[in-house]
Amino acid sequence: MKKPLLKTAMALTAALIIQAPVQAAEYTLRLAHFFPPVAGQHKLIAQAWADKVKADSNGRIEVEVYPSSTLAKPPAQYDAVKNRIADVTMTIQGYTANRFPLTQVVELPGIAKDAANGSCIIQGLYDEGLIASEYKETHPLFFFTHGPGHIHTTEKLIQKPSDFEGLRIRRPTAVVAKLLEGLGAQPVGMPAPQAYQSVQRGVIDGVSLPWEGQLVFRINELTPNHTEVGGLYTLSFLMTMNKDVYNSMPADLQKVLDDNSGAEWAQRAARVFDDLDVKGRAQAVANGDKIYTVEGGISNPDWKPVIDGAIEEYLSELEAKGLPARKVYARANELAATCN
Repeated sequence: MKKPLLKTAMALTAALIIQAPVQAAEYTLRLAHFFPPVAGQHKLIAQAWADKVKADSNGRIEVEVYPSSTLAKPPAQYDAVKNRIADVTMTIQGYTANRFPLTQVVELPGIAKDAANGSCIIQGLYDEGLIASEYKETHPLFFFTHGPGHIHTTEKLIQKPSDFEGLRIRRPTAVVAKLLEGLGAQPVGMPAPQAYQSVQRGVIDGVSLPWEGQLVFRINELTPNHTEVGGLYTLSFLMTMNKDVYNSMPADLQKVLDDNSGAEWAQRAARVFDDLDVKGRAQAVANGDKIYTVEGGISNPDWKPVIDGAIEEYLSELEAKGLPARKVYARANELAATCN
């Protein structure tokens, strides 16, 4: 008798488990970004963050990730969060021109050594309040950068600034545009996802990108010439969310988001970029591409006058507008020396 009763009890328990309703999420957040779904940034930053938030909230927060600019084009992603077209975005501040001038100080030549260093710098600048005033419209979660940006061209190998003459080079932000103009290039503004088609069609002669961008956006397929100018520039990114959505959440769910913000996630993102830099460069080497490394980087005498001039021009422009650019620049360099 005991065995049939046991089987019956087990069957009833199983039936109850099967019939038990799955608890619906209390909040569903839409996370928008511009990276393709196959990219490490999608899988290891955006989706990893989404999965962690869901797990830490016991399913009370669901995060739907929308890659490839499906909710908003790259320059509009920050405003998409502000206006709640998306609830969260992972984007580049410099795609929205003149909106984050103090943040973009970190893009200036010679500040960040790699993504880990740059991410520590920019997260520190925010945590210390030096750039926080630029983010009053949203609720920032964490900040990070990519690794060093380089020059990649289709026909001509760049070895000195005069080699840029007449070349149309994709630039990501206005800060990088000033650098390229000073070097003699014709900067053409466009988000990274548009670069492949523009290079393929001959609209531009090359791109400024880190090695990870060459890999993720497949530009290595089109640009067999690469110039590494150590310390040329580094772009800043952020993960941020709609302020009203965050404020509407109960304290325990806000804590879940707070626990998945800040320095730890900044460094998790940085590791993804630094790893992809290694893979992107290795791919170019495997392709048999030409890679020219400028001796001394931005301190090379052929490059230094232009680089120094671009830094001074940017800082002076911001100071003329009443912004403490030199204070932020000085602190960024201090953090660069202490961030490991």
